Amino acid sequence: MLHGVDVSAYQPSFETDGLDFVFIKATEGRSYINPRLAAQAKRARDAECVVGFYHFLWPGNITAQAEYFLSKAPEKAGELLAVDWEQNGEGTHASNAEKDRFIREVKRLRPHHKVLLYCNRYFWLNHDTTSYAGDGLWIADYVTAGKPRIKASWRIHQYTDEPLDKDVAAFSSRAAMQTWARG
Repeated sequence: MLHGVDVSAYQPSFETDGLDFVFIKATEGRSYINPRLAAQAKRARDAECVVGFYHFLWPGNITAQAEYFLSKAPEKAGELLAVDWEQNGEGTHASNAEKDRFIREVKRLRPHHKVLLYCNRYFWLNHDTTSYAGDGLWIADYVTAGKPRIKASWRIHQYTDEPLDKDVAAFSSRAAMQTWARG
């Protein structure tokens, strides 16, 4: 099991000791960009972590959101891309069909990158109807690391958000995760 974190603008700094991977929030909707994106990516790369970027998906304008995300997320071979599918601050969320369309559009626009779905256990069990997660499922379920309470194949498990979002990945080594990310 590999160890990692996911960060957003709310984490101005994070420690990389003991980390194998870092996911960084890049964008949200069609107008927000993480103002700490470049510094956070540099910190993760300098620590030789596997790096990924994610987009917080809103309902509507799916193609425009995918294009916006990719216009802001750095394009470097072997780095991962993900969509964060959950309830937004207005109490709404993208539909299952929109989630699937977004993943497919990102894969079409960046065909040489792995694209993952991030969602919490509730969304996976109650809103997902297709089980489509692109190249891998990144599931949030705050239980023992590596033991999410779902019956689905997963790549990454977020198991806590204290003091920040901590994750484990189902890979035997950082090199194995890097090889997988490169396709």
